[in-house]
Amino acid sequence: MTRKIKILVAEDDNNIREGLTDALEFEGYEVFSAADGSKALELYAKLHPDLILLDVMMPRKNGYDVCREIRRGNPDIPIIMLTAKGEEIDKVLGLELGSDDYVTKPYSLRELTARISAVLRRSRRVHEDNKDEYHGDTMEFGKVKVDLKRLIAITPNGEIELSPRELELLKYFMLRVGTVLDRNDILAGVWGMNYHGFSRTLDQHIVQLRKKIEPDPKHPSHIKTVYGIGYRFIVN
Repeated sequence: MTRKIKILVAEDDNNIREGLTDALEFEGYEVFSAADGSKALELYAKLHPDLILLDVMMPRKNGYDVCREIRRGNPDIPIIMLTAKGEEIDKVLGLELGSDDYVTKPYSLRELTARISAVLRRSRRVHEDNKDEYHGDTMEFGKVKVDLKRLIAITPNGEIELSPRELELLKYFMLRVGTVLDRNDILAGVWGMNYHGFSRTLDQHIVQLRKKIEPDPKHPSHIKTVYGIGYRFIVN
């Protein structure tokens, strides 16, 4: 028998939480729920879910803090943030902390389940791609060696810590060396959604990543800008 996909719903509103639980169980998922951030972290550590639906405004620990703590130890688990806020800065913050998608209330269950399916498909695809591409726990380009387990880039200037999102960007680039990559394609591939707007979020990540891996960040030799389109990754 195929194992059911486990989803953790972290939402402090009882009606929304119970409604999501019922709807997702009807879709065939195994669902666990938490009414606050601390309980969400406890259930995450205990149950090892396949995906997390994470409300931003929760008591004890908010969604941003929960996302940050989970991402410190697990860069791969899909996280979808749920929030009543619609301001751009809130979306950017959630994405920069490592969420894969961002759904603003009110939302339809049809939209949410479609996004869950899309994020899970991307997660499985990235996992399979990485399994085929990487042998062991490292990848190398130029004078840089990346420790995938420790989230560390080993450079001529020493060891530099990478964020989970920076690591995902490098994995995405390494699978597409030499290819001109559109900004929207990168955002969809790394953030796990058809992302519209806020492309400077990607550009900001690239700026920080260049500071860590490039010999001269102002004149990058690995992450090349393709003006009007996006980026190209060069390994030599």
